[in-house]
Amino acid sequence: MRAGAVRSLTVLYDADCPVCVHIRNWLGRQRQLVPLRLMPAASAEARRRFPELAHAETLREITVVGDAGQLWRGADAFVVCLWALAEHRAKADWLATPAGRPFARAAMHTAAAVRHAVRSKSEAEPGEPACDEQCSAPR
Repeated sequence: MRAGAVRSLTVLYDADCPVCVHIRNWLGRQRQLVPLRLMPAASAEARRRFPELAHAETLREITVVGDAGQLWRGADAFVVCLWALAEHRAKADWLATPAGRPFARAAMHTAAAVRHAVRSKSEAEPGEPACDEQCSAPR
């Protein structure tokens, strides 16, 4: 991970996952202190912009890339997303502490379990978006 000030973040999410699409939509509606670029993981654009990433991994675990090349995955990526949001920065600061880390990891484990349950019941075919831009909740 490269050091430096973060001016923007790219959030790579699984566009075939209803939970991920719901979270993407939620992030897009929040007031952002650091601009979030929301991009489907393993898409042609993601592969072009981030050729060094293991793109199969970005489909399994939330991945956030900073504008200076910083890289976060899993619970760290979750915390960085919250940190970018005006109403959730204080929560992110706490989740990044030793006392808060178990809660960040628990949130990621819970999201992964819900994601697995929803994806296995989704009507979307592999490669087909699970929701469109208007999706307000996972189906």
